[in-house]
Order: sequence, then C-alpha cells, then structure tokens
Amino acid sequence: MSYITLTLPFNVNGDAAKRLLSTAWLFKTATHRMLDLAKQIHVLPATDIGWKNTFRRAIYELIPNRRYADGVIVLVRGIYESCRQLGVDFKSVELGDWLMFQQTEKEYPVRNITLKPGYELHITTIDYRGEVERITVKPTIPKNYRHLLDRMLEEREKHTARVVIKDYGVRKGRLWIHGEIQLTIPIDFYYKHMSRYKRNYGRLYGGVDVNVDRVNLVIVDENGMLRDTYTFWFPETTARGYPRRRAMTIVGMRVHEMLRYAYHHGVRTLFLESPEVLGRLKLLWIRNGRRLHRNYNWKVSVFRSSIIEMITMKAPLYAINARYVDPRGTTNSREHDEVMRKYRLDRHTASAYMIALKGLKLP
Repeated sequence: MSYITLTLPFNVNGDAAKRLLSTAWLFKTATHRMLDLAKQIHVLPATDIGWKNTFRRAIYELIPNRRYADGVIVLVRGIYESCRQLGVDFKSVELGDWLMFQQTEKEYPVRNITLKPGYELHITTIDYRGEVERITVKPTIPKNYRHLLDRMLEEREKHTARVVIKDYGVRKGRLWIHGEIQLTIPIDFYYKHMSRYKRNYGRLYGGVDVNVDRVNLVIVDENGMLRDTYTFWFPETTARGYPRRRAMTIVGMRVHEMLRYAYHHGVRTLFLESPEVLGRLKLLWIRNGRRLHRNYNWKVSVFRSSIIEMITMKAPLYAINARYVDPRGTTNSREHDEVMRKYRLDRHTASAYMIALKGLKLP
C-alpha cells in the first residue's frame, strides 16, 4: 500500500518547546546508539520482530517509551535496507543534522502524537530526567486539509505520526521552536476525500517536461498529432536563497493549474520522465564532470524529481492517469531537433512532445 504525508507547521515556545526539544534530542541520541550497535553485528535480523527483540532494550534505556523506541528501530532498519538496495556500505553511513521523533506504529488514535477534534495534537514528551508529560500543540492547518483531517477523525483512519523540529532559538529569554507535525495516511484514503473530479471522459494524451522554472505540457491525440501546448511558469523559485517550502507551494499551485488545464482539454493520461531513471542519468552527468555547480546539481537531482512525483501524486485527483517513460532520447537528439523545426517549438516543449510520443508506444 502507498502512503502520503500531510505536513502541518507549528510554532511553540516556553515549557512546551523545551519538552519537544528534549524528546527530539533523546530520539536522536537513541538513533546514534542503535546505528553504532547495528554496525557491530555481522548478520542483522531479517524480520521486524527480530530487530525489535535485538535492540529494543538498549534503545529503551535512552528513550523510555516503547513506541518511540520502536520508531528508532524502524528508522535505522530503513537506512540499512536502503543501503542494501543502493549497494552502499552500511558501516560507512552517518546520521545527518536533524531533530525529530516519530511513532511508526500505524494505529487510530496514534497514542503518542494524537490528533484531536479542533485540529489539536496531544504529544507525549520526555525530559532529560526521563519524566513523561503530554503537551498540546495547535499547528497551522492548510484550508484544503481541514476536510481530510475531519474525515480521519470520523472514519478512525489508522496512520503514523512524526514531529520534526525545523529551527529553534531563544528570544527574550524564552526558547522557541518552529516545526512540523507529519501525519502519514494511505494514499487511497487521500484520493477518496480530496479528489476534484470523479470521472474523466477525455480521449487525449499529455506529455510533460519538467524543469526548475517551468512545466511544459503538450497535448496529442492517439495518433500523436499535436493538439495544444501550454507552459506553466514559476521562475521566482530559482532565485538563490529562495525558501524551499515556499518554492514547493508555488510549484504546487502551478501543478494544479496544469492538471485542471489538462482535464478541461480532454487529457486522460499524462506521460512524464521516470524520476528514477532521470536521477541515474543526472548522477552520471555529475560524475563525468559536467554541470558541477552545486546549486544546479541540487535542482536537477532533487527539485525536478520532486515536481515529477508531485504531478504523479496529484493527477488522480483530476481522474488523470500518470505513467512514466524512459527520458533517454527526449532531448539533445536528432529527432528532438527535427520536432523543434517541424512544429516551431522551443526545446522544452519539443521534449514534452517527445515524451508524449514515447508514452503512446507503451504497452
């Protein structure tokens, strides 16, 4: 089953901030301990139960809460499994600079980070002496999430929860924290309650070329004949130092505009470049010594893939199918140049057209 994460920002200060910060530090300290212990074991367990039986007691000594301790175990096991799939040496892995804590046990209600009516979250916190206390946090709820949260409460939808500390400091002698509460729910539940359109009677196809400052849409019929083109711009997000969260908000608005446009112009299926293959190609470019500017590498490797994944996730809200094609040959090829000349298209729109043609050949 696939899942989607809802992000709810919050700000707190005073005693509540102290307790959230202590819980996050204890969780991180426990994660460091578990990572060190796991690296010392030659053959790690193959099951969830085996991991918990092996590490739970040692982790519980640092963060005395069973659900948070299991959250540490799930986190480290996820790192281990990712290393196996990517062929990375697990013993060389180090933790990044983050502060958060999580309950990965899917249940309703989530016992440690509990959603309540009125959009309150009651959170179990632990201070440095190991004393437990529940605090209340009222995050900012985006307007489009209120209906979804209400349905989660009414239908008692099982989910997991995480508290992420994005920034903290002292102002006028009081500790403050800016953070996020992240609720992870089944994506089918999300589509059920968030869909804009239930049916799609369109018979056309769309090719989408994603760049760091725009999304190019090309609409074709089943024979590949060009019907329409449109570009959805977000150039402000490329400015140096532009906040990533604000950038993704603006991109999200353009993505919804693009999907509405596609739906109302008869598009039933969208074709996009595969973010997995695209990521491998960009990595090869970087290793070969091309495009080595740090900001460029981040944009092509992360930002573009994030946009593609956002379109894929949002498309079903408009009753539009999203499918991936291999991006090789959609740019910088002789056929691509011929398409530019024949239809008088810019290179990005021509790439979108090439993506659409590739998609029509999929089984």
